[in-house]
Amino acid sequence: MKNFSLAFNNLIRRPGRTLALALLSAFLSLAVFGGSVMVLSLRSGLHSLEARLGADIIVVPSQAQSKVSFQNMFLQGTTGAFYMNASALDQALEVEGVEKAAPQTFLASLKADCCSIKIQVIGIDPELDFTVQPWIARSLSRGLGDMDVAVGCKVEAEVGEIIRIYDQRCKVVARLEATGTGLDTAVYCNMETMNALLAAAEAKGVSHKIESGDEVISAIYVKVKDGCDIDKVNSRLNGHIRKVTAVRTRSMITGVSDSLSGISRTITLLIAAVWGLALIILLLISVLIIRERVREFAVLRLVGASRGMLGRMVLTESSLCGLLGGLIGVGAAALLLFPFAQLIESALQLPYLMPSAAVILLLALGTVLLAVAVSALSSMIAAYRLSRVDPGTTLREGN
Repeated sequence: MKNFSLAFNNLIRRPGRTLALALLSAFLSLAVFGGSVMVLSLRSGLHSLEARLGADIIVVPSQAQSKVSFQNMFLQGTTGAFYMNASALDQALEVEGVEKAAPQTFLASLKADCCSIKIQVIGIDPELDFTVQPWIARSLSRGLGDMDVAVGCKVEAEVGEIIRIYDQRCKVVARLEATGTGLDTAVYCNMETMNALLAAAEAKGVSHKIESGDEVISAIYVKVKDGCDIDKVNSRLNGHIRKVTAVRTRSMITGVSDSLSGISRTITLLIAAVWGLALIILLLISVLIIRERVREFAVLRLVGASRGMLGRMVLTESSLCGLLGGLIGVGAAALLLFPFAQLIESALQLPYLMPSAAVILLLALGTVLLAVAVSALSSMIAAYRLSRVDPGTTLREGN
């Protein structure tokens, strides 16, 4: 307790030195905590994307690649609509190696009086769907009824609210958990509701008809049988169904994963560089402290302070500076990251899902402890040198 009191008073008496040491620790903590949260958020977003896609292959109309980037619908929430004949679903089920297939139909609402908000509407068949339905079931204990919709967490509509889509009144029955992907900006309904919305859109001049028929779907999610080669099944789908493109979901995720790996490496290198730079600067400051405080420690030795006491006092001072800097750095990183998470996601154009509160708290605690440890490590040289000061010689030299 005596060591702590003496160390604390020393820090108060020298606010400039204390602030400088604390700011260095804060810089280190900001980089470590902020960078780690970003990397974890990107990885969580990627895992969420993998879980939400949930299929081995996705079949879309060939024009989907030119009309709208299919991948961007998931990553950035881009609205779009493209269609193929619903008979493609039966054709997909005929392909060797296909275990199950589920359709989805897309419709983009307008930013007009007929629609409450501009959103991507996705229709699913609850009996066949194996990707979206399990996600919806976490927030809704029953199935989606006619004119019921479940909204992503970023859609500005609350449970019980009525939203208009092409003048059709749809009731929000669930808000879904965050995924960190473009799916958070979409609205989900069953196929009966989607057919009603398509008809209403047609009446407003938004056509979805194709030459081969009026019954349409936008995508087919395919699960391949265990033991079957996914690439071969993908090729069979492309050859068996006309005017479609079958895409392996892994190929979509690989591109995202590569981008994530590049960003993660950059952030990791930045953290390592900041850590090394902070340690070097703290060591240099410790050397300067040795020269500055030699007479101070000589006086303390003359009045009875032991070498061990002096060493512990220096370590306590540096640890307190590290603690203060760690708290400042973590707080600053939190103020930069959490309020602007959506802007970061938009800038990176990658799935971005913040880790849980428990993970963030553990990461914050670990960062503060790291700042304390680095500060203590940098002061060990000073603690060693100052504890061996010969008071008589030092004071005589000073005179």
